[in-house]
Amino acid sequence: MNDNQKILLIVSFLLRYPDAAWYAEIPEWKTDTETVEHPQLKQAIFDFFDYVDEMPRKEFEDQYVRTFDFSQNTTMYMSTYELQGTGEQAEELVKYKAFYLENDFEIPAEMPDYVPAILELCAAVDAPVAREILTYCRPQLEYIRERLIEAKITYAFLFDIILAVANGLEDGAK
Repeated sequence: MNDNQKILLIVSFLLRYPDAAWYAEIPEWKTDTETVEHPQLKQAIFDFFDYVDEMPRKEFEDQYVRTFDFSQNTTMYMSTYELQGTGEQAEELVKYKAFYLENDFEIPAEMPDYVPAILELCAAVDAPVAREILTYCRPQLEYIRERLIEAKITYAFLFDIILAVANGLEDGAK
């Protein structure tokens, strides 16, 4: 597994709902983060782990729910942004579903446009395919990042990491 794949998997984990099982997995993910080669992204991930460690669990869970479940501005489902109606959203979901099917990847239990699931897919495919997927998702990822920055929510740093990996994949294509 290359560094970009590893980073995307770790960020995918960090963007998942922080239940008891999630907290139990943190030590393993911290160990995986130790092996990240990119120093700035590695530090950013550890900074987020520190943030999680410093915040009471209930408060962190509440923040997650307010941020991603109760806000239309920062939902984890990318097809909900800037679409006019359910027909457009359905077309968009078909495009996301195709990313999984074209790469022989199991369609997630969540919707196919769920950010953590997309990151897991990108971590499992070759760099050119990951680049294609992340390029397609970039406008929505940037939109979520901007909304998180406006709301002063720490999760924005995870979207910075995603976009940095996407930029690195693009640079590698040149």
